[in-house]
Amino acid sequence: MIFINKLQKPVVAALAVAGLAGAPAQAHHSFAMYDMQNVRVFTGVVTRVDPAPNHLAIFFAPMNEERKNVLRDENGEPIIWSVEMGGSAQMARQGVSVNAFPQGTVFSVAMHPLRNGENAGSREGGMFKCPERTPPAAGMHCDSVEGSIQIGNEPLPAPTIE
Repeated sequence: MIFINKLQKPVVAALAVAGLAGAPAQAHHSFAMYDMQNVRVFTGVVTRVDPAPNHLAIFFAPMNEERKNVLRDENGEPIIWSVEMGGSAQMARQGVSVNAFPQGTVFSVAMHPLRNGENAGSREGGMFKCPERTPPAAGMHCDSVEGSIQIGNEPLPAPTIE
């Protein structure tokens, strides 16, 4: 048994704190910035994929209800949204990567939107990739298209907000 006297206690405590300080941080950001009570479902066209190690993000232009074009702002520019997902390595194992989702890919995803109203959110549930040059029918999503690829085991959840 080890006995520590009163003079040694501060030294032992300092060493313990120093040991913890050298350990790698396992922190993760909070999901408080997302409106976890609401889900939006989009079918959109990939503009780029950001393969950051912590969270892969897909930037996309949502398609109109007819699924013939993307939504545009008052200047005629595509409106861009982003969806944040798991880490790049994790997502690559699920089939989501820069190479698997090149610019122009049509896909459907559900997300919890940011509370601040910016065009971004955190993925919720499954995700579907439409076959090349085969967008869904008007008002539908890629999960309705024959030959679509499902990412994850979950279906697209029903939206709680439009």
